[in-house]
Amino acid sequence: MNRVERKKILLVEDEVKLARFVELELKYEGYDVTVCHDGREGMRQITEEEYDMILLDLMLPGLTGIEICRRVRKFSQVPIIMLTAKDEVMDKVAGLDSGADDYLTKPFAIEELLARMRTAFRHSAGAAAKKTLLQVQDLTIDTEKRMVMIGEKVIDLTKKEFELLTYLVQNKNIVLTREQILNEVWGYSYIGETNVVDVYIRYLRSKIDEAFGKKYILTIRGVGYYVKEE
Repeated sequence: MNRVERKKILLVEDEVKLARFVELELKYEGYDVTVCHDGREGMRQITEEEYDMILLDLMLPGLTGIEICRRVRKFSQVPIIMLTAKDEVMDKVAGLDSGADDYLTKPFAIEELLARMRTAFRHSAGAAAKKTLLQVQDLTIDTEKRMVMIGEKVIDLTKKEFELLTYLVQNKNIVLTREQILNEVWGYSYIGETNVVDVYIRYLRSKIDEAFGKKYILTIRGVGYYVKEE
């Protein structure tokens, strides 16, 4: 990376040896790195300093990574990547649902972490540049205010639900495969289970389609999903 940028990274990881290894690698790549091994200390750092990205272990003493993520999302959209030994789909959903941008399972190659970080930075920068008002049927998305409305009613969505719906509406009338959705919304080329997309589609449908008795999100069996403009 361009070493002039000196992006500030907070690493909250209670495995001391792993934290030291990641810290050294990131510093070699030109990042400024702050490390702490406790959830409460990590939360204190976040409230007292500004960081360009947070690398956050899921299981931490003091406060869990999920609880930290939820608290941070109340006041900041800083990119967050979860680092964890848990690899179950629902664990991933829990981490992403709390507001994380990505999820990396231990053990991981440092090259993969660096790639995920670059992708998260690109997504963070690109989000600000995209069109702020999107519409399909009577559903409106204000990407600047991160608000979704159907008619005059505001719909409460999690960060990932919002990003998934935004991507579908940005590409209305285009059938998107699970792999395309994972690559764009989750920020990386995903190999293996794609169940997480189906889980989030179900979440969205319960809050939008089922709640309002309309079909906004359609399925093409064996292919993927899309939203249709009437």
